[in-house]
Amino acid sequence: MTTTDTERAHGPIDFLLLEFPSADRQSEAADAMFELVDNGTVRLLDLVVVRKFADGGVEVLDLDTLAGEVSFTRFSGARSGLLGPEDIAQASEAIEHGSLAALIVFENSWAAPFVAAVRRGGGDVIASMRIPAADVMDALDALESTESE
Repeated sequence: MTTTDTERAHGPIDFLLLEFPSADRQSEAADAMFELVDNGTVRLLDLVVVRKFADGGVEVLDLDTLAGEVSFTRFSGARSGLLGPEDIAQASEAIEHGSLAALIVFENSWAAPFVAAVRRGGGDVIASMRIPAADVMDALDALESTESE
């Protein structure tokens, strides 16, 4: 059987850089990510955890050896190759000193059937853009304040 482009449709791929003030503060986020992966909403492609020390030094944590120190250890081995050393270095520059960060690349797998349907209809996704959540919340707040006047 031959695989066509419509059968290999993927949802949008996103990158997140999450920063936490310490290792003991990220368990709820790790649990939420696990739930998204477990129910098929997203497919985790890459997950790297980085610690930035007070002196600015950076350490990429080996999730295989942390056993409970970092809640993201359950995602050990999530490495597709999309997230490379340059990406990790660039993300590390954005992290506050003394913080822990998770770099996550994931597919919005919920969208794959929709993309496949578009392709079966002869269409294609030609543009995609992420609107930052803060911008959406600001716009909704502004709309709400004008409606209440």
